Amino acid sequence: MSLTDLMLGPRPEEPGPPIGGPAGYPPEVTDRLAADAATIIARYPKPRSALLPLLHLVQAEDGYLTAAGIAFCAAQLDLTDAEVTAVATFYSMYRRTPTGEYLVGVCTNTLCAIMGGDAILEALENDLGVHPGQTTPDGLVTLEHVECNAACDYAPVIMVNWEFFDNQTPATARELVDAIRSHQAPTPTRGTPVCPFRQTARTLAGLSAESDPGEGGAPGAATLAGIRVARDLGMSTPQASGTGTSATDSGD
Repeated sequence: MSLTDLMLGPRPEEPGPPIGGPAGYPPEVTDRLAADAATIIARYPKPRSALLPLLHLVQAEDGYLTAAGIAFCAAQLDLTDAEVTAVATFYSMYRRTPTGEYLVGVCTNTLCAIMGGDAILEALENDLGVHPGQTTPDGLVTLEHVECNAACDYAPVIMVNWEFFDNQTPATARELVDAIRSHQAPTPTRGTPVCPFRQTARTLAGLSAESDPGEGGAPGAATLAGIRVARDLGMSTPQASGTGTSATDSGD
């Protein structure tokens, strides 16, 4: 099938199951998580402000959000399970089903779709033998489609455990997942080295990464194209004082 044969448009809704899994943790797990939770909560002036990183903490424990994780967060912050669940189900980074070692997300929003995102997602569905929201039998890859990776300047984009893989094609996407299935940690186009999903969740919780984070993170040429055009045109941004700041004074 060629790109011109694909129907572009919204992807069908993926199931959003209720949060399940075990209802509680063994005492030794609760004690270990409580020590990490105390470190996280201490960073905030109000304990409930720590809810998002605590959800990442329990996701690092289970690979997805479970009833046990919800109950743990609620107990740590003096919230109800319903209050925690309302937050957890709002954000797509919190998984409600078991997640593989590598979460491969393909952007199918407007620009990525036009540039080939739909073709990439279809290629990976065929190659992996799973649909979005499902995990390969070996437990290595969970495939999902995402609405936007906020990286339109490098469309089409794939994210693996939230690290960017820019300017993808069906062929490069297949090479990427083939490397993962051969137990080779992929190197992102930009950003820090890819680590397993649970380790990524622990890092997002604000706890120390277990591997060298690398340098990464600098904006690329496509991201800076707009400011370069502004410099060439001598454009400036108005300030409250009315003086303005020239684009030529802006750093990369």
